[in-house]
Amino acid sequence: MNPHFVNVNEVSVVSLILGGFIVTFGLVSYFVKQRLYLSEALICLLVGIILGPYVLQIIDPYKWGNLDFITREFARIVIAIQVMAAGVALPKAYLWRELKSLAILLVPVMIWMWLTSALFIWLFIPNLSFLEALMIGSCVTPTDPVLANCVVSGRFAEKHVPNHVRHIISAESAANDGFGLPFLFLAVYLLQLSPGAAIGKWFYYIIGYQILVSIVIGFIVGYIARKLLKLAEERKLIDKEIFMTFAIVLALFIMGAVSLIGSDDLLACFIAGNSFTWDDWFRVETAESYFQDVIDLLLNLAIFVYLGTVIPWSSFNEVTLGLSYWRLIVVATLILLFRRLPIVMALLKVIPVLKTRREGIFTGWFGPIGVAAIFYAQVARENFSEADTAHTHVRDLVVPVSFFLVISSITIHGLSVPLIKIGKRVNTLTLSRNQSLELRLTRSFRRGTHTPTETCRIDDLGRQKSIISERAHTPSNMTSSAVQDDNNITIDMDLPIVPIKVENDEDISQRFSFYEEDDNIIIEDETDGKVYVISNSPSPNITPPATIQATDNNSHKSNFNLSKEQNDR
Repeated sequence: MNPHFVNVNEVSVVSLILGGFIVTFGLVSYFVKQRLYLSEALICLLVGIILGPYVLQIIDPYKWGNLDFITREFARIVIAIQVMAAGVALPKAYLWRELKSLAILLVPVMIWMWLTSALFIWLFIPNLSFLEALMIGSCVTPTDPVLANCVVSGRFAEKHVPNHVRHIISAESAANDGFGLPFLFLAVYLLQLSPGAAIGKWFYYIIGYQILVSIVIGFIVGYIARKLLKLAEERKLIDKEIFMTFAIVLALFIMGAVSLIGSDDLLACFIAGNSFTWDDWFRVETAESYFQDVIDLLLNLAIFVYLGTVIPWSSFNEVTLGLSYWRLIVVATLILLFRRLPIVMALLKVIPVLKTRREGIFTGWFGPIGVAAIFYAQVARENFSEADTAHTHVRDLVVPVSFFLVISSITIHGLSVPLIKIGKRVNTLTLSRNQSLELRLTRSFRRGTHTPTETCRIDDLGRQKSIISERAHTPSNMTSSAVQDDNNITIDMDLPIVPIKVENDEDISQRFSFYEEDDNIIIEDETDGKVYVISNSPSPNITPPATIQATDNNSHKSNFNLSKEQNDR
């Protein structure tokens, strides 16, 4: 009997190829991601396509068994860890602090995204009822936390995207994965039940049991885990390695426990992440550790390579399904253009966290469709058995349509990163130690070119507003002087802000970002997430918009100058 020196099996092949790709990509990852600004998701998807059964045929997941189950569970694990990571990475008490902004993005914005996606699917894909289109549209409604992480992290994001914009995109993409269930199951129940029975079951099972119960479980588990971890750390009971991986392990625990009782495990993971780091203790303690980021990156690389190998290419041009490439391209184009951007811009003034028009454009555009859409497509598919002949068509359509939209989003959003710049420039504030900031705003209005009332605002998360009128009316907490001649009214005023203390050992250049966007000046304190906004009039006659000076901690003006290092966007 001849010995077998070569043992070829699927596990060995996948391990060889995936490991070899990650090693190779890792050697040039900085150049690809930080210099070329290419999305790792796009690169991994292309690699998966090349290695998959339609090109080189090296990896063929269709031979592994129940492909729907493997895809759904793999996606679920990746999303659970991603949403937990997103929750842990947010600043102190972020959900409460930005509750209004998140509520707007999770209710009216998501409803618009759902209805718009369904409308275009219904218009261009034949033999679908609008209810069936609503079911498919619900799968691509949530923005994807995996792809969103690619947008809000890295050199481009750190250089060009303010922290408050990165935080809201990350928080929304993580939260709306859980909130995608109500849209999906409302459509599913309406297809399967009478309207009354469907609405009743949707309220008590989806809203009550799936959403509310998962929120309560997530908050309680996160709170208990935080207290236990603090206790273990104070008493020196936990080692460093377990401490650094605690959030990932907690995500797996919650995912398993909540899914066993049939509730929304993804939403529970996100809420638990926020509750776990509510006081910012864990985030600060693990700030210098990159272990969680490493695990997160490996999962991202693996999932997108996998998705590239299971793309149902043959279904994209299948006559029996009513699909063709031109139909899918039109649907994808319309959905990417109108699914999110118009509604975010329409509601921009009532979303407190978004300060400028450019921030609204960036947030509205980068609402990627990704792994979450594949997960929900598989969930939708499993809710219709093969014996349910009345809905065979929509059951066969939901996966290929969702896949094509995911491919389109990964491609377009992945190539958009180096092209989108939400501000004209970023300026880094450099101060001598033991210094504070003092803002002085000077306005000059030319008679006949301004409105009777001009608004000046400093936003310290409380949206404190001060109104300066033509008569130079000044609030009691501000000092002002007005000079009026026949042609001009000049108002000089000092606008006090909360003193910003600078510690002796603090790296100032890493703390403050100074943005000039549209007619606004934005100062962002990255240590506590506070954002200070000076809103200027769009009138070209305002000169100068603002002057910024350094003061010492005793509130006396110092001779130190404030310097700005400018980086063109």
